[in-house]
Amino acid sequence: MKYLICFLILFLVSGVGSFDLVIDEIPDEVENLIDLEINGFPSSSKTRNGRYQRSTSDWGYVGDLVEDDDKIGLYSYKVQSTITSRLANTMVQAKMVNNAKRSQHIVFDVQVPKGAFIDNFTMDINGITFTSKIREKSEARKMYSQAKAKGKAAGIVRSNALDMENFKTEVNVPPGMRIQFELHYHEMIRRKLSSYEHVISVKPGRLAKHMEVDVRIIEPQGLRYVHVPNSLGDHFDGITTISKGEKKAHVSFKPTMAQQRKCPTCSSTAVDGNFVVQYDVNRETTGGELEIFNGYFIHFFAPENLDPLPKNILFVIDVSGSMWGLKMKQTIEAMKAILSELRAADQFSLIDFNHNVRCWRDNLVSATPAQVEDAKKYIQTIHPNGGTNINEALLRATFILNEAQNLGMLDPNSVSMIVLVSDGDPTVGELKLTTIQKNVKQSIKDEFSLFCLGIGFDVDYDFLQRIATDNRGMAQRIFGNQETSAQMKNFYNQVSTPLLKKIQFNYPQESVSDVTQSSFHNYFGGSEIVVAGKVDTENLQHLESIVTATAANAELVMETLRDVEELDGFMKKDRYADPEFTKKLWAYLTVNQMLAERNTAPTAALKRNITKSILQMSLDHHIVTPFTAMLIENAEKDEIMLADQPKDPRRGCCPGTLGLTPNAPNNNKGIPAWANDTIAPASLPEQRSPPTSSLSINRVDNDPHFIIHLPKSQRNICFNINSEPGKILNLVSDPGTGVVVNGQLIGAKKTENKKLNTYFGKIGFYFKNKGLKVEITTETITLKDGSYGITLTWSDTGHIIRKQLLISVMKESNVTVTVGEEMSFMVLLHRVWKNHPVNVDFLGIYIPPENQFSPAAHGLIGQFASEPEVYIHHQRPGQAPEKPQATMEVKGNKLTVTRGLQKDYRTDRVLGTDVQCWFVHNSGKGFIDGHYKDYLVPHLYSFLKKP
Repeated sequence: MKYLICFLILFLVSGVGSFDLVIDEIPDEVENLIDLEINGFPSSSKTRNGRYQRSTSDWGYVGDLVEDDDKIGLYSYKVQSTITSRLANTMVQAKMVNNAKRSQHIVFDVQVPKGAFIDNFTMDINGITFTSKIREKSEARKMYSQAKAKGKAAGIVRSNALDMENFKTEVNVPPGMRIQFELHYHEMIRRKLSSYEHVISVKPGRLAKHMEVDVRIIEPQGLRYVHVPNSLGDHFDGITTISKGEKKAHVSFKPTMAQQRKCPTCSSTAVDGNFVVQYDVNRETTGGELEIFNGYFIHFFAPENLDPLPKNILFVIDVSGSMWGLKMKQTIEAMKAILSELRAADQFSLIDFNHNVRCWRDNLVSATPAQVEDAKKYIQTIHPNGGTNINEALLRATFILNEAQNLGMLDPNSVSMIVLVSDGDPTVGELKLTTIQKNVKQSIKDEFSLFCLGIGFDVDYDFLQRIATDNRGMAQRIFGNQETSAQMKNFYNQVSTPLLKKIQFNYPQESVSDVTQSSFHNYFGGSEIVVAGKVDTENLQHLESIVTATAANAELVMETLRDVEELDGFMKKDRYADPEFTKKLWAYLTVNQMLAERNTAPTAALKRNITKSILQMSLDHHIVTPFTAMLIENAEKDEIMLADQPKDPRRGCCPGTLGLTPNAPNNNKGIPAWANDTIAPASLPEQRSPPTSSLSINRVDNDPHFIIHLPKSQRNICFNINSEPGKILNLVSDPGTGVVVNGQLIGAKKTENKKLNTYFGKIGFYFKNKGLKVEITTETITLKDGSYGITLTWSDTGHIIRKQLLISVMKESNVTVTVGEEMSFMVLLHRVWKNHPVNVDFLGIYIPPENQFSPAAHGLIGQFASEPEVYIHHQRPGQAPEKPQATMEVKGNKLTVTRGLQKDYRTDRVLGTDVQCWFVHNSGKGFIDGHYKDYLVPHLYSFLKKP
């Protein structure tokens, strides 16, 4: 999104080129203010010819400024940045004074991050204020030309910059005058490599009497950590302070003038670089975080604890003559490191090209140690020479991937990608960039992703961005220097771990509108997907989202539900939080999405329509884009300066947002009617909820309290198991269907009445015929399929689908495991106060007697799949009147049983529902086969051994 800043002022040092805003002359009224100076500054507000002059007494005492030979003093240099849910609003302010006896130029030069929107600039010259407004570009140029024709003060922007983005304003200031510059911009901070990184350029150019960088972070999700690396150098060790709370943090950097000096006697500043703040947020739900405020919603999606999808990757490396020297050396070093990081499940190959195209292997090979080592040796032998045939190289790469897919060599759950590394434009073969883009698009057929690394400034980076965006990838410029290798490895790490594919976000259509892109081809570990839209909060209490995706060997359906007023109290209490953060984030995503669509628009008419929409959004939200310009004018509007970007043919107009996939396939499994018009595939197993009647379920809950329902006799039989923490009890062991259900015990925090209560803290399901294992604890729910695993937390509401097995999670409530039409199980979560002196969180399990176990089923519950004959008689008073006793005959045994109540927690997880049952004493002895210790198994997925 580099285009967002390039409108105004991109300045490159060392002769690269610049955008300069120059005031050609200072109005006479300003010149006349010199005689009012006290200590070089006006003493009070004055009005000259109807012009308001703002008092600058807030500067305070301005003596003791350190001046260079030019006698220009920097009174203060202040950067204030506030991050509200990834939206960073930044203000850069400089107060300067010309203490020379002659007029001279004062420069305000600020580097602005690529992708940021500049939304305001003000300038105050001895109390005369210039403010900015956004206009359509041709209109702004016309207004500027008219002002210039009348001889009024005006500015012009000159440009031949490439990729650096600087805001540079140069003003001719009379002697003794002071000037204040203030620039505002905002950006969305994107997550890369599991961290948000906010970068602020701090290059004051001279010593400042007052220097300050102040960053505040407000994240409703909660902060995991905040870190400030020593990016400005060891000179400033210990100066930065960090104050971190649960959801807020404050970072402050205030070096004194002495600390700013390069050396104790130096008059130059050591502050010259980037101030970096890194942080990450808490994530309690796999389905993402919905934040709703002021009529907009933002959906942040960054699931963790997922196994990587295997990838099929082709590296296409430019080895033309222009890559000779350090570029090639650094590329080889990076490629050797990247090849070492390939996983065993990955497939890969290498293509190097100049005027010819060579393949290390004509097909994909597995990333075995031997193949990786051979590829490294091949890379080492490359010698750059010749021209650049990008078209043929990319078509060869797509041919290899297409052939592998046609031959069935690609894992259906794998992710295929091409990584192009080049430093120049095509010089051999097809030279027309639009034709190359069309050829590659037709060859890829929406099947693969293309990622582009452009090395140095000779490459047409705009073309690389267009062709990557057009094929569901992204591009990055790599600066050709000693850090080339590190930059390449960093980029690869961003795309090396695909966790999900075919991600689809769904919201109730009657409640939301103007939703940004909601389909994505891939999700990579350590990144984040962000979706935004408008929401009707007046007629809606809750907003629900459903995200579907393909994970490693499973389909995921993740649900999120949020109260539309949940954030209101938090936001209104924080004076630093931006109340328009949702609106700005929505506009940011929408504008960038339209810019990306404009780049790939197939017709001129569609491109014009998109341009009109971008222009209107830019004007509505007061941001500068490639189709607007900023006018800077005084209150009387008779002195106008233009901030504009003459189009640079090397840049193009508007490269698109990286990594977005407007046409990703729609995954509609398990989605309600409002989310999709199509019906869920027939292969999706229907979730069969266990019956809710308290008289038709077998269950284990609380201190393992077993309740066995006998359908034929319509009786409930209860018993307890008193065992030790850590022991694993077999509940169901059915070699006929290959199903095992085991539960591991945990103990209370301490004994009560000389007894330590035990509960189920972990329940394991093993479906041998499917090769699937499910582990449920009080913290997580995990599906395992061989070496792959997918984990949800109890904070999620969602589904995992694999091999006709459906796992459905209801947030902080229950998990239902359904196996086709044959059987289902429900696991209930019991939460207790975390500081309770005795009790702990635990699980209960409910198994319908309708489950279709085989005659070979056994276990503490499984043995009752074949109902035994039970005869209860001789009922008599017990020790307590409400607990009568009786004699029960079962399995050839005569037992004394007691009538009592147990709890069914399915409908009321706090108080439970009373269930009458006959209680069998001594851990069910006589009712169960053998002794309860016969049901102890060594592992969570062990079958019960036959006696």
